[in-house]
This record gives sequence, structure tokens and C-alpha cells, in this order.
Amino acid sequence: MTSSDFLIPLSLQAIGMINVFVLAAMASPPPPPSPPLLDSQISLPGCPDHCGEVKIPYPFGINQGCFLSETKLFFIDCDQSFQPPKPFLGRSMYDLPVLNINLDGGEMVVMVSIGKDCYNKDGVQVYHFNSRLRLGDYNYYNLNISTSKNKFTAVGCDTYAVLSGYRGGREYRTGCVSYCDVIDSFNTTTESSCSGVGCCQTSIPSGLNNFTLSVTSYNNHKFVYDFNPCSYVFVVEESKFEFSKASFRKLNDTEKLPVVLNWAIGNQTCHEAKKSVNFTCKGNSKCIDTSNGHGYLCQCLPGYQGNPYHPNGCLDIDECETSNPCDKSSICQNLPGNWTCICPNGYIATETGRCSKVSVTNQSQRRVLLLCISLGASIVILAIALSLICWGMKKRKVMKLKEKFFKQNGGLMLQQQLSSHRQSFETTKIFSAEELKRATNNYHPSRVVGQGGYGIVYKGILPTKKVVAIKKSKLGAQNCSDQFINEVIMLLQINHRNVVKLLGCCLETEVPLLVYEFINNGTLLHHIHKNEGQEKSPLSWELRLKIATETAGALAYLHSATSTPIIHRDVKTGNILLDEKFTAKVSDFGASRLIPLDKNQLSTVVQGTLGYLDPEYMHSSQLTEKSDVYSFGVVLAELLTGKKVLCFNRPENERNLATLFVSSMEEDRLFQIVDGDIVNEENVETLKYVANLAIRCLRIRSEERPKMKEVAMELEGLRALEMHQWGKVDMCSQDTELLTRQSSNPYAIDYGGPCASSAGISSTSTVGYDDGR
Repeated sequence: MTSSDFLIPLSLQAIGMINVFVLAAMASPPPPPSPPLLDSQISLPGCPDHCGEVKIPYPFGINQGCFLSETKLFFIDCDQSFQPPKPFLGRSMYDLPVLNINLDGGEMVVMVSIGKDCYNKDGVQVYHFNSRLRLGDYNYYNLNISTSKNKFTAVGCDTYAVLSGYRGGREYRTGCVSYCDVIDSFNTTTESSCSGVGCCQTSIPSGLNNFTLSVTSYNNHKFVYDFNPCSYVFVVEESKFEFSKASFRKLNDTEKLPVVLNWAIGNQTCHEAKKSVNFTCKGNSKCIDTSNGHGYLCQCLPGYQGNPYHPNGCLDIDECETSNPCDKSSICQNLPGNWTCICPNGYIATETGRCSKVSVTNQSQRRVLLLCISLGASIVILAIALSLICWGMKKRKVMKLKEKFFKQNGGLMLQQQLSSHRQSFETTKIFSAEELKRATNNYHPSRVVGQGGYGIVYKGILPTKKVVAIKKSKLGAQNCSDQFINEVIMLLQINHRNVVKLLGCCLETEVPLLVYEFINNGTLLHHIHKNEGQEKSPLSWELRLKIATETAGALAYLHSATSTPIIHRDVKTGNILLDEKFTAKVSDFGASRLIPLDKNQLSTVVQGTLGYLDPEYMHSSQLTEKSDVYSFGVVLAELLTGKKVLCFNRPENERNLATLFVSSMEEDRLFQIVDGDIVNEENVETLKYVANLAIRCLRIRSEERPKMKEVAMELEGLRALEMHQWGKVDMCSQDTELLTRQSSNPYAIDYGGPCASSAGISSTSTVGYDDGR
């Protein structure tokens, strides 16, 4: 074995004898210290503030009770066996000597071992060491390797290096390759840059708190042994390493290099930490969230200096004593966190803060200027005061108007009723006008989901994210009264799965606003008629029968199950809403009336929708429960045929769906008008039965129509047995007076459009009630 074979082992044995803090010529002086601290502010009272030549500022400390006890991160082990003593972050096989602690930047510089891989001239490995840093092993989770100050670096001419570690609990790997064949490969333009020739570098990812550095060789350095027998890998503070030809020799004698770590307080954000009694930022300081890892840092406010973590907080900088920014002609006055220059009489402050002597002319100009400024300021203050007064008066006027509407609309009575029936109305609310204005984005047109003869319906989103339907009656409708409040109280008590729930109202507006639950799948009118371009009806017969049964049940509930019977008065497919499961929800009680228990009919203003209106009610203005039965009969005919209730494209005697349906039944032409999409061999008898039920509901004389409860029971039974054959039913009773026997068609009114699903009507033939909803 030649003497060269001993060269590397001997040099490696010498490595352990070299002081770890000696970085030869490659390491610059220690990092700049933190801003100067007063001796009384470096550490807690009675605690050492240095370990050897390194300052140990609080929240770090050497002895028990001298450091922030939140985690052992802030404990510094001062090893007295060195001369001078040396501070360490952790005492284990991964000892981390501390060079500097920076409070402002939340940084700490420690020394970390470098990895080496060395060979002799025959390519036999004579030394191998992988560098490791394991901050996470000590639960230093708010201590991370700085991504902006450090670089992963490999040096060698036959070198392949890998950095592996964990960030956020997930494994991370990166690496680089360095190659060169002769030492002269480093020319003058690249010899100080780590560009892949003899040296390679890559960035460190954020959130990395441990790593293992491994290095190997492609050819065991056989071809470059003369000038580069080893490969080196390390993480280093970027400003402390500059690659050159001499790096091969210097790294052979180097054991550790400086690495910048980012530290932080706790694992909370500033917003969260400020609520805690253990908040660390003291007086005259501010809290800053960290960008690398968890926790927060503290910094002194501008104009203050010191230790923001120290119980005494940051202290004011007396600029007048330290730098005296004012010139000799002015007096420097120190302020908390600031300073100012006071000019003596006859001098004026310039833009630079200096004082300049004022001439006689300038003094006169100054008086005029001050007078103008005073006058201008007075005018501005007066204008602001007048604006505030006007705003206050306007606001007071609006509040009084709201109070007037609230009382006028029966708000006091409603509050009293809600208070006396608190358990019954737990979910009921009297909304303010401002709440509903915000919920509808100031009643923006894009929030309109429907409108009719009684008003406009808006989609509203409450602060709780609950979606509601807000009905705004048209101006000119009669204001609420005690009668209306009684009706609202009654409607609030309706609790049926097939009736849209009234959630509350707003009485602060000229016309009251009603708030209902929001049903999101449109109306039966929208689904029952084929849209342009559709070949098949969107609703099957099974769904139509289900919707008819649920609607009949809801109307029967309103007529008989409530304490005071409620007549809907505007039953139509446009007022039957469907949810995502096609469950029917009867809505729009704008025309509804309460019938006193001692009366079976009520004289009212005729209201409703053409095509659905009870002819007897139209001619007599006598409203009964059977008026809803007739309208429901039209809904059944619409479900069976899929045709619109009014269509002026049809012959005159067929324009009204009720007339067309009755005449078709008389002439035994039912299946000529039934929607072909729903007919099959299995449901023929069911269709006939429902058609016959519709005919019974469409009888002219109200006393001959069935009650809504009977209709609901028949539909429920039919739906339960719809797969069975029903017995034939006499669909045309001889003593039934049908629409076609009328001398004239009560719906033969030209509304301009060829077909319509509905048209509103309001007659004033008799004096009655109009609640304006």
C-alpha cells in the first residue's frame, strides 16, 4: 500500500480534533445580532443573559424559571466545560451548538454536521457519514429550517446527493448532481458559483423540521481522486458559503456549518393567541403571524426598542437624546414612540421639519393663512354638524314611519299574541325591514322567483344562511288590520307537510311582508306542461297521482283540521310547489279567507285565477269550501290532460279546459284529451276513476260537489290500490248540471295571448274583505 492510501484516513482522523466552531476561511463572521437590548431587558431578573459570548434573550433562558415554559424549545443548555462556555439547543447525538438568537426575525443560527463520502485511489470507500437533523424528535414543532436563508448543497466532482425528510407529516425528497473531470473545469466566470460543475445547490421547502443528507459517488472518485477524493453534502446558511477551487480542501477540514432555524411562540395565530391569558407579546409591541410553520412572533412598535417578550415590554426610544433629528434653531421634544421639533417665536417649520426664520411679510401672510385655515375649518365643521343633524332627523323620521306602519299593521297585537302562545310559535319571528332588505340584496330583480296578482315573491338568504321566500304585496293593497293579524296567527299554526310553512312577517313597511319556507323545485305548472322542444311530459302518472293526493290532503286539512276553517280561494297548479322529491306544497295564501265557525259561506270580493274560479262564486260572490273543490277539479283535469286551463288557439267552446274536459267526458272521448305520455294498459281504470272524480268536483252547484276530505280519502285509497282494477263508475249522472249546458262560457275573455295557464281576476260586485296579502 502506498503512502497515498493513508492520506484520507489520516486526514479524517484529524477531523474530530478540529473545533466545530472553526469554519476556516469559508465561514463569515457570526450573523448580525438582534437590535441592541438594554441589559435589564435581555433576560428575566436574576437570570444569566449570556452563555459565553452568545446573548440568551428571553423567552430563551439557561436556568429553570428563566425561559418561557411553554415548550423546552426555549431552554438553552450552557455547557461550562468549554472555555468560553458554549450554548446548545439539544444534548444528544445531534448536538446543536447555538451561534445567535434573533428576536426580531424569529431566527436562531445553529451548527449542523456535514455529510461526507470518501474513497482511496483504488475506489475503496474509506469514510462515510450521513448528516441528520431531527427537530421533530424533540417536539420542536414550531422550529423549522429557514427556506429563505438556507441552501441544500453538494460539493464534489463525482457526486450524487439526496435530502430526505418530512414536512406536514408527509415524506419529502430532493437532490442534485455535481460532476467535473479536471480541476481546471472551474473557469474564472463560474468558480464562485454553485452551478453543477463541482458544486450543486437547491432550495429548502417550507415547513421542514428534520432531514437526512446522504451522498454517494457514481465511479467511487477513481477518475478525480487526485484533486477530489471526497463528496460533501450539507445544508448551510446561504450567505456563509461561497464555492471555489479551495472548497475541496476546506471542507475536508470542516465538521459543521451554520444553519438558520425559524422559531415561533406556540401554535396559535395572533387572533387566537390574543384571547389567551398566556399571550406573550408585552407592552408597546405587535403580534405577527409566522409564514413558515406554526405560531406567532412579537415585534416592538415603531419608535420603541427592547425585548417585546420581556415583562417590561418595549421601551420608548428617546430620539432627542440619541440622534436629535432637530437642528439648533428648534427644540426637540420626545413623544411616546415619536418625536417633534418645536420652533421658537419668529420661526416656522419647513417641509423637512427644520425651522426657518419668518420675515415681517411672511408673518402677515402667516396670519392671513391661519385666519383662512381657521375659517375653512369652521365651515367644514359646521357642514359636518349640519349633515349629522340632517342624517339624524332623517333616521328619526324613518324610525317613526316604521313605528307608525308597525302599529298600523297590527304589530303590537301580533307581539302580544306571540308572547301569549310562546310554545306554539317558537320558530315564528317578526322580522325587521332592514333584515329582509339585506336578505334580498335590497330587493334586487335577480332575486325575484315569482309574481302574480297579489305581489312579488323574492328569494331571501338570512344571516343564518337559511333560504326563505319573501312575499311583498303590491302597493295600494289594503293595510293589515286586527282581522289580518288574526288570520296571520291562524296561518302560523298550520303545521302540515304539504302546506308551505309561514315563518313570520314584517310589519315595518307600508304593506306587510310575509316570510315563508323556500321550496326549490318550482311549481306544478312548470313541470306539468311540456316545454318547447320536449317530446315527453316530465311527470309520470304515478307522480301526478301522488301530487294530486298530497294536494287534496293539504286542502282537506285547511278546511276541517284547523280550529277555524281556511279557504284557499286560489287553488291552481301555479300555487302548488314541488320540492326535490316532488312532494307537493300548497302555497300562496294571498287570497285565503278564514270562515267563522257559525257560517258556511262568506260574501267577499271575487278573487282568484280565471280558468280555476268557481262559476257559482263568480256570479254570487258567495265563498264556500266547495269553491276550492271546484278549483281542485280543474287541477285534476290539468294533471290528466297536460293541457293549459285557457288556450285561445283551441275552438271557442274548447278554450276553457273545464268546458273541454266535461264535454269530452259526456261524449265518451276521455282518452282523446288525456296526455298520451301517461296512458298504459295497467292504469286505464285508474285514469277513468280520477276523471270521474274531477267531473264530480266540477259540478256547477256547489252542494253537489264532494267535500275536500272525501276527495282526499278517495285519492289516498286509489293510490294505495292503483294497480288493481276498479269497478266501472257512472261518469255522467243524469241530474248533474254540466258546464257545457250553460248558455255562455264564463271564461270567454280575450287576454291577448293564445294560451295561458292562468289569469287573475278581481271583481267588486259586492262589498267584502280584501286583506291585501
